[in-house]
Amino acid sequence: MHLPPPRPIEEVQLADPAALPAALRSWTTPKVVRGLAAGWPLVRAARQSDTAAADYLKQFDHGSMPVTATTAAPGTQGRVFYNEDLTGFNFRREQVPLRVVLDTLIKYRGDPHAPTIYVASTTLDTYLPGLQQANPLPLGQADPLASIWIGNRSRIAAHHDAPDNLACVAAGRRRVMLFPPAQIGNLYIGPLDFTPAGQAISLVDFAAPDLQRFPRFEQAMEHAQGAVLEPGDAVFIPALWWHHMEGLEAFNVLVNYWWRPVEAWRDAPMNALMLALLAVRDLPAAQRAAWQAVFEHYVFNADDQVAAHVPAHARGVLGELDESSAARLREVLRTRLSRGSNG
Repeated sequence: MHLPPPRPIEEVQLADPAALPAALRSWTTPKVVRGLAAGWPLVRAARQSDTAAADYLKQFDHGSMPVTATTAAPGTQGRVFYNEDLTGFNFRREQVPLRVVLDTLIKYRGDPHAPTIYVASTTLDTYLPGLQQANPLPLGQADPLASIWIGNRSRIAAHHDAPDNLACVAAGRRRVMLFPPAQIGNLYIGPLDFTPAGQAISLVDFAAPDLQRFPRFEQAMEHAQGAVLEPGDAVFIPALWWHHMEGLEAFNVLVNYWWRPVEAWRDAPMNALMLALLAVRDLPAAQRAAWQAVFEHYVFNADDQVAAHVPAHARGVLGELDESSAARLREVLRTRLSRGSNG
């Protein structure tokens, strides 16, 4: 069955990079910004040649800390995934110097049977100090985490991240396909606690979807958005949007920035989901419905009237949280979990 192609991700023009912070604060849906990072020296080097881009990166490699390289056999066709029965993975990881990775990628450029080589989510300031300052992008966000991704042709299964994400292609080309958070049921997400790289992924092979096994994927494709990004192009991926990423060339580099619009001391929502699976999912239906009403009241539909009837000094966790009160709440949770409380 022929699946519909994804519709194009909305493209926006930013004539002045200084407009980026305000734009990021207003965007709630995906956006492609062509040429956003076109002025980066790294992008200019990549437009000269793959070797020039690799040599540029080497200037910032202090050499004292190896990177984690993911490698997979040529038969995987770049798909970084599980093994056949989901008891393990189809790749291995090893610690190697970044220069060795870069030289190996250059060596394999013309080999149609090259193994997949992929250095994922490597913190820029830790591994390549100075690169971010030499290739700036003012985001106007508090402490964004900047990471670099380096590899050859690869296919990274659809997954989502809790933070907002701005991803800039620095070398090679990337194909990105995005799905709204509500499509989670049509993407056939795999295990939450046993994943290739920390985030749960779609089990559908986007290159050859098995619609007998995954029939609702056809519905997901009706909501898909996609784009092919050239060096210097960027894509904004809102929090929890599912994204499938492909490196299309023999040498690809991507730099991305993650941030959350809340204080760093707040906990990860995934922790709440895991605890809900433990404590709520298997309750009788009537009790689940009752807890749903509780969550709607205190969490999803909460406003400043939820605890307005309680004196401010007595509101406890219903009051406004700060770093100190969040630490106390976290300690209460640790105690309750250690006791196996069911109250």
